[in-house]
Amino acid sequence: MMDSEAHEKRPPILTSSKQDISPHITNVGEMKHYLCGCCAAFNNVAITFPIQKVLFRQQLYGIKTRDAILQLRRDGFRNLYRGILPPLMQKTTTLALMFGLYEDLSCLLHKHVSAPEFATRSVAAVLAGTTEAIFTPLERVQTLLQDHKHHDKFTNTYQAFKALKCHGIGEYYRGLVPILFRNGLSNVFFFGLRGPIKEHLPTATTHSAHLVNDFICGGLLGAMLGFLFFPINVVKTRIQSQIGGEFQSFPKVFQKIWLERDRKLINLFRGAHLNYHRSLISWGIINATYEFLLKVI
Repeated sequence: MMDSEAHEKRPPILTSSKQDISPHITNVGEMKHYLCGCCAAFNNVAITFPIQKVLFRQQLYGIKTRDAILQLRRDGFRNLYRGILPPLMQKTTTLALMFGLYEDLSCLLHKHVSAPEFATRSVAAVLAGTTEAIFTPLERVQTLLQDHKHHDKFTNTYQAFKALKCHGIGEYYRGLVPILFRNGLSNVFFFGLRGPIKEHLPTATTHSAHLVNDFICGGLLGAMLGFLFFPINVVKTRIQSQIGGEFQSFPKVFQKIWLERDRKLINLFRGAHLNYHRSLISWGIINATYEFLLKVI
């Protein structure tokens, strides 16, 4: 009789326990893509920042890789990681939004819009990229901190933000147009091609093989997109290196750079080879870390 009574009392206890825990599990599941994107970005920035800084100098001044490295050597080791806080803040936030919003918006559009899946996912990718552009001020400040011409004006992120304040809110959003264009299109290609590329890689049978495939898939896409959108980033960097004065349009700045570099396409792609390798490593790390954390969390 005691066994029978004990058996009858257990189900309500278990049911109550599940009811208490399930909302927490649901919330974690909803935030999983955001959290994984954030951690993947942190891991990437910490590893690849010095390479990015060499590339930045090439984009801004059109100099060779050796000259850019010599510039950094002259600046000294204490300045090597100068400006890392804005990209850490920016990348962890934007990649969290990139992966999280893409998944959420894809599901939302799929439920409420009767259109082909390719179309809804493309729209979701563009919208996620557009939302990322909210954090343009962080990319703007990173540009200023990495430019040695501004070393004597401010020494940290707070001072750089403060220096822009007197010029109005618009000053924080210099370079917004190329960023919107870059983010939207690159997201469409990245999310659209990530699956097909991985399907053509050798079948993975172990966790390490999956990790390698994810690294290769993300790295190839990142390298390709980094090269494709390199001229846009060159113009964006030039626009954002200016403090105060006239807001020049994307075409006008592009024309100016084109003339400065002797109207040669190869000169416009100075630093593209380093960007290719940086993007290969960077997006390989991001994609592999993201996919690994999705399985773990």
